Parts: sequence; C-alpha cells; structure tokens
Amino acid sequence: MEAAPSQEHGRQHDRRQAGWRPLHDQVLDVSDDDDYNLALDQAGEALSCAGRVVVLSGAGISAESGVPTFREAQTGLWARFSPADLASPEAFAKDPERIWAWYHWRRTLIARGGPNAGHHALAQLAEIKSLQTITQNVDGLHQAAGSRRVAELHGNIWRERCSECDHARLVPMAEAQGDAPVRCRDCGAMMRPAIVWFGEMLPQTALVAADAALAEADCVIVVGTSNQVYPAAALVDTAVAGATPVIEINPQETPVSQHVDHRLAASASRALPDLVARLS
Repeated sequence: MEAAPSQEHGRQHDRRQAGWRPLHDQVLDVSDDDDYNLALDQAGEALSCAGRVVVLSGAGISAESGVPTFREAQTGLWARFSPADLASPEAFAKDPERIWAWYHWRRTLIARGGPNAGHHALAQLAEIKSLQTITQNVDGLHQAAGSRRVAELHGNIWRERCSECDHARLVPMAEAQGDAPVRCRDCGAMMRPAIVWFGEMLPQTALVAADAALAEADCVIVVGTSNQVYPAAALVDTAVAGATPVIEINPQETPVSQHVDHRLAASASRALPDLVARLS
C-alpha cells in the first residue's frame, strides 16, 4: 500500500455481513504437486469459461521482481523515518529533497528488477481474454510487461505532477541518475510523484473503472495481496461476496482464503504462467 486515504469510496464492507459463500470442495492449498495440479486444473476450467476477467493485484506480484513493499522500503538508511515522514503532502512540503531521494532509490530498484513471469503471464492472458487489471502497486510493472488496461488505485511512481500548476508527465522506467528533486518545466515549481499519499483520496477514475469491471466480470483473479488494506480490500470483498468465480493466488493465507472458489497457494510467477498455460 502506498497510502492510507482518509475515506473509503462510498461503501462500507463488513466481512460479517458480506454474504460470504461457504468453503467449496475445490478450494485446495498447495501442499504437494498433486494438490497443486488439481487446484490448477479446476481454476483453469473456471478461467477458460470466462469472457471478461478482472485481476486485483497487490505487492506480492512485484516482490518477486525485488521490489520492496511500502513498509519494506523503510529499511537501511530509511528505517528511522515513519511512513508519514516519506509519503505525505506535509513531509514533501517540509523536505522535498528527502522525499525525492527516497523515490529515486525506489525507482532504481524497480527498474533493475523489471517485470517477472507473473506480469508477463497477465499480458499474455490479455491476448486471450478481455482483461482489466486493477492494482494497488505503483511500480508500473504491469504496463512494462505489456498490459494495457490497468487501473492504478495508488498512482504511478513514474508519473510526476507539478505541485503548483497542471503540468504532468510520465517518465521512462530507468535507474535514477542522482537523487535531486525534479522541477516543473512550465513554472519552475517542485514536481512530486503522482502517488496517493497519506491523507489523500484514491483517484475516482480508477475506482469507477474497478467497480464497473467487477460488475461485468466472469472471473476474478486476486493475486499478491494481503486483502487487509482498505479501501482496496473492499474490492476483494465485493468479488468474494458475489456469484462470480474468484481465484486467489498467494503463498500465504489471507482473510479471504477460506471463501474463494479456487486457491493456488503458490507465487505469482509460478501460478500465473501455469494458469495461462491451461488455456492453450
């Protein structure tokens, strides 16, 4: 998660009242290859029957590219700073040099890692199915792998916007050259990363796209998210509470693991290529 906006987007989700379905017989954790292949076959059958697919992705899919989560990025030289010291409008106004140095460091890690097999598998899936990806990640790796329809709930670390005027730009994915703040070419004011910071609202366009996609989906894949960070987790709640088949891909159990239709307890870089291969 990049930030914790102050409000949810017009809905309150209570897991106790969400109308959750009971655990299905086909929900299997991967304890060995036989279980994995059985779960994969069943998930693949559900996916093959779908025309419109929605992917809800979180930090786990990018962790395999060496991209630290928001909390993990507060290590080493950055360990002494709180989240509010590195990801809030107040912190940026107080010390833009520190904020830009942190984001330049994070950009370098992302550029070095690049998209992994999980990202590439989703881009391949988009060539077979109508696919909408809704991501909590700010790293741009879905697009780098070739995915085109991506709604970014928390913004994009490669997009910059001026703190004073309307100028904005998308910079190429590349290792940072230095750590100096970025200035606006139009007015000379400080540019800032176009990321949702603490105290800021999620972009309405991304939320509208997410709601519309979920309403029309024939299958939902939840990959690499702990399903604990709201309001993004509310989208998972909505999917699980509905009739659309839900496939969860995560090596760790989450609050929804016992309520999805199919569970693949494996990494995204393993399960997603295997799942897409089942469609061939």
